Amino acid sequence: MRRRDFIAVVSSAAAWPLAARAEQPEGKVRRIGFLVGGSSTLAYYEAFRRALRELGWVEGQNIAVDYRFAEGRLDRLPDLAAELVGLKVDLIVASPSPAVVAAANATKAIPIVMINVGDPVGLGLIANLAHPGGNLTGISYSVGMETFGKGLELLKEAVPKIRLVAVLSNPANPAHTLGIRTLRVAAQSLGVQLQLLEARGPNEFDAAFAAMAKERVGALLVMSDSVFTVYRTQLADLAAKNRLPSMHGISEAVEAGGLMSYGPSLTDNFVGAASFVDKILKGAKPADLPVQQPTKFELVINLKAAKALGLTIPPALVVRADEVIE
Repeated sequence: MRRRDFIAVVSSAAAWPLAARAEQPEGKVRRIGFLVGGSSTLAYYEAFRRALRELGWVEGQNIAVDYRFAEGRLDRLPDLAAELVGLKVDLIVASPSPAVVAAANATKAIPIVMINVGDPVGLGLIANLAHPGGNLTGISYSVGMETFGKGLELLKEAVPKIRLVAVLSNPANPAHTLGIRTLRVAAQSLGVQLQLLEARGPNEFDAAFAAMAKERVGALLVMSDSVFTVYRTQLADLAAKNRLPSMHGISEAVEAGGLMSYGPSLTDNFVGAASFVDKILKGAKPADLPVQQPTKFELVINLKAAKALGLTIPPALVVRADEVIE
């Protein structure tokens, strides 16, 4: 883990219990619901809270935040979303796609700021990016679904000889169906075949990797997902055990031992979401706030993992990396 993220996680972890129990004090205090499919231990959330503070919104003073983390159990999201609606929060922040869908299904009246949704238009969450309509706005995960295809392209560049790539998706994540369509197109242009495998949780990982071994795949692409983020170390270990170069959607998976990651800066996305919260709490309507797309994408490479695999990453690719783990 990078030092700056470790510091943020430690400070965040120390603050969660107090924030989660915060009662709405006297005066004009706005109440926010925070719905996440993953774990409370990632640094993105502290970055979001810090951005809110910089905009003048301080927990325990003029805002109260009710946190709900599914911890990778996506089936809990509808009930958690309903809890937040029952608390009559002024606004819900939700991330990623499964959490946003759960929030959208739970309320058509409470404003929702979405973060890291793969394709909000394709999922039917908004009318279009410029004029979302309804009660949702926020920041998408990618510029279209091409981010997934770019990950496959980079994996092919790192391991030029691969011909068969396993793709691990979560059928509980509605964005993955759309992402797989893009991966099929990218695979055809790259001259590789895909082995499509699914896992809803860690109890299905072993079967998926057994299927990879049976087909003798040359590499693995793990689609970005809350469940896969929570169990990123287990997935990285399984990839290493099966000697599979792996591409992930978040840098934390590379820090856990995966080979590479490519995706938007999730910290930037959470920081950017704070401005949506600020505007809505000050009276703006979600329908009138254009959905933003990420502007910063990060490539992270783990050379230690590459060495363990007996793999030499092309120098030109290493130079392009935003971070290299030695």
